[in-house]
Amino acid sequence: MKKVYGSAQEALDGLLFDGMTIAAGGFGLCGIPENLIAAIRDSGVKDLTIASNNAGVDDFGLGLLLQTRQVRKMISSYVGENAEFMRQYLSGELELEFTPQGTLAERMRAGGAGIPGFYTATGVGTVIAEGKEHKEFDGKTYILERAIVADLAIVKGWKADETGNMIFRKTARNFNVPAAKCGRICVAEVEEIVPVGSLDPDHIHLPGIYVHRLIKGDHEKRIEQRTVRKREEA
Repeated sequence: MKKVYGSAQEALDGLLFDGMTIAAGGFGLCGIPENLIAAIRDSGVKDLTIASNNAGVDDFGLGLLLQTRQVRKMISSYVGENAEFMRQYLSGELELEFTPQGTLAERMRAGGAGIPGFYTATGVGTVIAEGKEHKEFDGKTYILERAIVADLAIVKGWKADETGNMIFRKTARNFNVPAAKCGRICVAEVEEIVPVGSLDPDHIHLPGIYVHRLIKGDHEKRIEQRTVRKREEA
């Protein structure tokens, strides 16, 4: 089965439709599938529901899709660093399903594992628990969280072989693995594609069975908040 495509546009061909749900890997600007995000923007698809830790920044990452009003709903755990995200939410233009970070990761993981839901104590007694089923286990209250199964997952890795076996570099592993697993179709972009057999099986973070389409991307690697110390005087 051919998995390697020549561009993000080619890899997404036939997969996008209005109103779809997309699970996106990344944390801030670390490990985000920037080429695929740009291709989704250029496609003009709209009314998207996006499950992602956050929405990038105003002019990069998923923030690009907010700028073009292509996102109807965000399922996120962090909403900082993006003024347009905040403006659209406060004005009622954007629906937000605010989800604790660990719960979001587990909702994605559960979706990939075929588990429809799970009980967690996280969020009990807060607005997170409103409208959700409550149940007691051993005298402690838990709430039911539903798994996330996305129409499409988009992720970014470091290396992959031609069958889609992937390695993520350091913290760029973040939400990419659970996001990839919860998509009915997963499209991945990587910095390098290597021949089959080049990767040590013990080093693979995401087996190729989860990856349906693959591209080699060019990545800008922006720094979200650059902090440097003052130069010491000689």
